[in-house]
Amino acid sequence: MHIRIEGSDLPGHRPGAEADALRRGNVHVGVQRGSEVIDRVPAGAAGATWDLEVTSREVDDLLDVGGPYVHGRPGARFLYLSWGAVDGDTFAMFRRAKLLFGDIPTGVLRAAHDGGVLVGRLGLTGADGGPRCARVRPPDIAWQLT
Repeated sequence: MHIRIEGSDLPGHRPGAEADALRRGNVHVGVQRGSEVIDRVPAGAAGATWDLEVTSREVDDLLDVGGPYVHGRPGARFLYLSWGAVDGDTFAMFRRAKLLFGDIPTGVLRAAHDGGVLVGRLGLTGADGGPRCARVRPPDIAWQLT
């Protein structure tokens, strides 16, 4: 199954002291593959897009997903977008956003299993003006098949 996450409204792209601090701290966001955060994008970028491949299979008439990007136990699978400060090769994570497969409409997830691209669109600035973190639920993320 192909998944594309499209992030907009990154917190470092805005004006103000919070955004300045994120830029000075060299804060990036990336997708977590296992324990590694890859495809990192600066918090001051205009947008971010991640393309992932996950496995999907039928288990007892339910759709289960897996692979290196997928975290959690069966029935509670999710993806992480992780925020951290970059210093050379070091990524010091300090926040994560959790995108749960259970929040994707069942028909959309099943259609993605059958083909097409599952796209999740979300703003990456939280209500406090900093990096979006914790569980991201609709309507803060919109899932569709393209």
